[in-house]
Amino acid sequence: MSMKAMTAAELAEIVINQKDLFILDVRNEDAFKDWQIEGKNVEILNIPYFDLLEGVESVLPRIPADKPVIVVCAKEGSSKFVAEQLVEAANRDVYYLEGGMKTWSEHVEPVKIGDLYDGGELYQFVRIGKGCLSYMVVSGGEAIVIDPMRLTNVYTDFLKQKNAVLKYAVDTHLHADHISGGRILAEKTGAAYYIPEDDAAEVTFSYKPLNNNDVLQAGKTEVAVQALYSPGHTIGSTSLIVDNRYLLTGDILFIDSIGRPDLAGKAEDWVGDLRESLYVTYQALNDDLLVLPAHFSKKEEMDDRGRVMEKLRVLYKENAGLQVEDEEIFRKMVTENLPLQPNAYEEIRQTNMGRVQPEPEEQTEMEIGPNRCAVS
Repeated sequence: MSMKAMTAAELAEIVINQKDLFILDVRNEDAFKDWQIEGKNVEILNIPYFDLLEGVESVLPRIPADKPVIVVCAKEGSSKFVAEQLVEAANRDVYYLEGGMKTWSEHVEPVKIGDLYDGGELYQFVRIGKGCLSYMVVSGGEAIVIDPMRLTNVYTDFLKQKNAVLKYAVDTHLHADHISGGRILAEKTGAAYYIPEDDAAEVTFSYKPLNNNDVLQAGKTEVAVQALYSPGHTIGSTSLIVDNRYLLTGDILFIDSIGRPDLAGKAEDWVGDLRESLYVTYQALNDDLLVLPAHFSKKEEMDDRGRVMEKLRVLYKENAGLQVEDEEIFRKMVTENLPLQPNAYEEIRQTNMGRVQPEPEEQTEMEIGPNRCAVS
């Protein structure tokens, strides 16, 4: 019996494939309540590290014998100590999360959404520990990446696997919950970087404006990515329709909620735009479109293949944010009693404008925790 390391990739495979796992999280209670690992068949218990310094015997009756056990902490050290004690006390294999929750926050898993009508494929990149989603269209040796995260090696490695070159990097809006990789990815690959012009008023770098009804094409197979102006989360927020089948909604519409309009301090100004996008612009679309958001918040939003998506018509029946007919009630819902704002959201906005350039370690710390881009 021994202590073994489990990588973030191995843990993600367990979560996505809905395998059994028992997690002992030894972070403090506040950190645990704010953000934790979730999965359909994941059982989790929080006992702070300092409560286990004198021994782990008290926790043994609460650990199931029929599930793999992993201990997690913020950066790895505490979990290794506790895992060692469990191995000795329980005479069983025990894992610790390599790199801790810090590494879990940065792991990105590519998941295939489906094949496109005229050839090519659409992939969803799931940052499972943060709840961030980005996308890549690959067709005819060319690719378009949408809402890429700062972990750009994930995309360049995937492009190599697919023998594709990046043609366009696109941000649907100016992000406030995570640092965009769009501009850096474009610089690395020679791709063009697009962002909505209304969100780029204060940026310090060159870009191509993403305008309503723009069409971006990858390869020779007529795979069109059509821009659809849909403000509300930000003034420039723009959705993308891919292959006339998929609606990439950015942070305007999620599977279980809707986008919040307050992260630039303009909730009262933008709430009307948000309602217009959700209740008019989207309602005019084909309701068989599959919604692909830029975030998810609950494990239940994943299907059995690890994808986060749902038909638009289903969301109009089941998403509470789309059920509010009274405009004044809607206004109160999205401007009052909002959840906490994302960690370091203003610093992240400034970084995405190019106005500050934090060091890599600082970027990691800025992004720790859940995304919090939804109203609820």
